Amino acid sequence: MTESQIAAAPDSALVRAAQGGSVGALDQLITNHLSLIYNIIGRALNGHPDVDDLVQDTMLQAIRSLRSLRDPDRFRSWLIAIAYRRVQMHLRSRKMTLSRRYPEPVDVPDPLGDFAERTTAELVVAEQRRELAEAGRWLEENDRELLALWWQEARGDLSRAELAAALAVKPKHAAVRVQRMKAQLDLARGVVRALRAKPICPELAETIRFWDGTADSLWRKRLARHVRDCPKCHVYLAGMVSPERLLLGISLLPVPAALTAAVQSALHGSAAATQPAAMSLVANFSTMVQQKTLAVATATTVAVGGGLAWAVLYEPAEPETPPVAVAPPPAVTPSAETPASVRPSAAASPTPSAAKPPPEVTTKADIYVAPNGSDTGDGSAARPYATIGKAIAVVEPGQTIALRGGTYKPTSPISITTSGTARKRIVLTGYSGERAVIDASAIPADKWAITQDASYWTVRDLELSGARSAAYTCVSCSGNVFQRLSVHGNGGSGLMLRDPGTSANQVLDSDFYDNRGSGLAVQFGDGDGNRLRGNRAFRNGGDGVNLGDFGSAVTVEYTWSFENGANGFAVGPGDDAAHRIRHSASWGNDGHGFVDEGNTGAIDLSNNTAFRNTGLGFAMTTAPAVLRRNAAIGNQQGEFGLSAVSRADGNSWQEQGWSEATFQTTDPAGTDGARRADGGLPGTGYLATGNGTGASMSGD
Repeated sequence: MTESQIAAAPDSALVRAAQGGSVGALDQLITNHLSLIYNIIGRALNGHPDVDDLVQDTMLQAIRSLRSLRDPDRFRSWLIAIAYRRVQMHLRSRKMTLSRRYPEPVDVPDPLGDFAERTTAELVVAEQRRELAEAGRWLEENDRELLALWWQEARGDLSRAELAAALAVKPKHAAVRVQRMKAQLDLARGVVRALRAKPICPELAETIRFWDGTADSLWRKRLARHVRDCPKCHVYLAGMVSPERLLLGISLLPVPAALTAAVQSALHGSAAATQPAAMSLVANFSTMVQQKTLAVATATTVAVGGGLAWAVLYEPAEPETPPVAVAPPPAVTPSAETPASVRPSAAASPTPSAAKPPPEVTTKADIYVAPNGSDTGDGSAARPYATIGKAIAVVEPGQTIALRGGTYKPTSPISITTSGTARKRIVLTGYSGERAVIDASAIPADKWAITQDASYWTVRDLELSGARSAAYTCVSCSGNVFQRLSVHGNGGSGLMLRDPGTSANQVLDSDFYDNRGSGLAVQFGDGDGNRLRGNRAFRNGGDGVNLGDFGSAVTVEYTWSFENGANGFAVGPGDDAAHRIRHSASWGNDGHGFVDEGNTGAIDLSNNTAFRNTGLGFAMTTAPAVLRRNAAIGNQQGEFGLSAVSRADGNSWQEQGWSEATFQTTDPAGTDGARRADGGLPGTGYLATGNGTGASMSGD
């Protein structure tokens, strides 16, 4: 076939020619369908960083199996079915991985369920499109996969017969499945509306009191049932624009230039091979898949222009109102479980440092708690209480509760409801020189371990682990300081500040790691003046730092987020909040380094570093973000993706002469190790350059 014949040939003719050995026909066949397959997989996986890999795997399998296709007229249906099966295999694999990491009784949510949070930022344009996008994460896995196919049908890119073929069912059965999926989608849209309603339904507010924001199977059913049955919330199921009309307003996902170039390179590179058959392309395509990271980096990286001399010299943060220190009391009997027997993790245990001595301790506590105490005591140093709940129940504004070293194992949730004042703060602290550990494993899985509905507290020098749900949740509280905490190994989020009225809180010098959900989150509310500084969030199942659905600006400074199961810093979706992130670093995350997730606020990103994340370094595809002096190197999907209304100045991709060799070291050893005695982040030369771009943490 000539080039002109190939360009005009139908799929069936191209298949026959490719089966006969025409490289040009195979090239045209793959090129014609690359956008379709990319959109099917991209929508089904919600923009997950593995999309490129699965698209390439799909095309590779099609090339390998093309000779076995007996009916060339069925090529499109056959290719779509391959893509659909690849998506199913990928989702099952991801869920199995998380199930092994976070075993029962914790319910493992769909790790790729954030249709609204991971893709289609353009949905924010209209309110109902935004509702539709967010509703996608409430669908069951099979329905979400079907939605990705049906979206292509609604656009006219697939026929019903092709959709049915992908599902391996008859068209009549496919129609029934689509109808059921659309009904579930409408119900999910009702859930989204009900959750966003102001004021929210009182019964719904009570229902979600212990919800950590994860759309897992339990909460999916519970909230859908409430919206369906509640007279106040049922109204949110009315007045919906059909999803067909909303979906038709969404543009196609553009195929990344690097992916297109890599596929074309593999195809054309094989044209010069001596084998007569086009099937010899398999070897080249396999090489392209194996070298995907290098190909993408070559196509998208322009060296990083700035650098970082980051958290190595970072001094620990001082809260606006310093907490009261606790001095050793006279003549107290040590706990039967001494600090020597309580071995906190390296990331939580400071070691001596010459950089700055620990603060002097000068003030006694008002209430003492010890594992060998008794709640029939008086809370004095000589007769301490045994439970944290007892101390919290009797504390008054201006008082300090000190927890002696050892392990506390509450069997029911801890609730903090007494507020201090701006002048009389309440302090909950570990006893000086000892490590107080709260083991929340005995608290029921459907309850948050610690819930705080109170303001003007300082909570510091504690370790919290083992919760089967969210570990520590502060609801509509203000003026609190959380300092030098270690929150790890919990079944939900580590620390979450949430709901309207969340304001002027500070999270300082704390570690959040190995939690199933997000490490540190400020979500589902609003309130000014919240600050996160000097923290680490690592190896969590979800995002390291999550600011999703918080309507007011949050400041994040001098914070590391690494090796998390999703994004490093997620600052959306669907808000108009101008969050500020500076002097922070994101590396090795199974997602983007920094992502706006549909946020339409003027996010300010300065002196941050994104390194070797699976997704983009900086994914600001919706927000009118301002990016200054940021560094991005070695991120698998590319270093940046910016909206047309964003502004960038002095960033790595705008400069010359940067590579991984610019960094002092790319070995992260020690970044999860012990903090300094003063609470500061550990000293390390990792990613340090001393230049003015990147997460410079040696000063402001």
